[in-house]
Amino acid sequence: MERTQASVHHDDPELTCGQSVRDAGDTPKLVARSTSELNSIHHKLDQLGNIPNTAWGIEARTNQVSVEIFDGVSAVSRDRIEKVAEAHPGAIRIDEVDNKLKFKATDHRGANGITSSGWLCSAGFNTKNSSGTIYTLTAGHCVPGTGNTWYMDWNGQRIGTQTAYNFGTGTTGYCDGATRGCDWATIKADDPDINPLGTVRYWGGDYHQIDSSRYPAEGEHIDRIGVSSQDLTGNVTKTSVTVNIEGKTLYSMMETNNCALGGDSGGPALNGSTALGLLSGGTDETTCTSSSSGTYRNYFTKVQTVLNERGLHVY
Repeated sequence: MERTQASVHHDDPELTCGQSVRDAGDTPKLVARSTSELNSIHHKLDQLGNIPNTAWGIEARTNQVSVEIFDGVSAVSRDRIEKVAEAHPGAIRIDEVDNKLKFKATDHRGANGITSSGWLCSAGFNTKNSSGTIYTLTAGHCVPGTGNTWYMDWNGQRIGTQTAYNFGTGTTGYCDGATRGCDWATIKADDPDINPLGTVRYWGGDYHQIDSSRYPAEGEHIDRIGVSSQDLTGNVTKTSVTVNIEGKTLYSMMETNNCALGGDSGGPALNGSTALGLLSGGTDETTCTSSSSGTYRNYFTKVQTVLNERGLHVY
């Protein structure tokens, strides 16, 4: 064991060490290897370099260096570790672990803040095609075009690349609102460090699973959530509106009396577990709370139109 300086001097340093441990309420124990020896062995393992799916470190309770070998380690790599262990009999313990090591993927949900080309918007819904490829829906006006890369706003994790869009006219031609949505974009969420989930993130850490999608009905309840605000008390005021905003004409949009703020664009409108819309634009609110709907008017591309157009479904 390591010697520590006792508060009372004694001629016998070993007795002093043992006495100080007993004074602390424990029993002194003679160990086979010193801390410096274990550190040296640890360092020898470090010199092996990067061996994927392995971990090692000093374990004080056993007075050993513990090596954990996870799934996927080659026979050659195991042999390199075992040679170090053979050079230090009893000092290294090797354990097999039936699992693999990986960095934790960033969960990605509807209503998360997302950024691209310097613009902040909100994710709408995560969707899949018939092959299982995942696409995140957002607003086409956020970054019109294709090829731009999107990132999570809160930690900068890459999501993927925008593959298609419409904002009046886009990758599928002029929008008519009936068969071609007017303000949407698809982001191929294929970064290996992203975990796209079929849920929408409400403020306060509440998550709602999305199980279905459909066209809206007049008067039905609407929750609208985004990175900047949420309003959980709105209703659909009209199911098919032609709206003219800043030089753009958008057809067959859903109108609600929910409030919304900048950055909320592309975010989801839903009723329970059913996806209904993607926020486009509307009245110019400066404040927005979870219960502030009423006199506002905000407009949404109908999710079902986009899903039909792109061959996608919620999950």
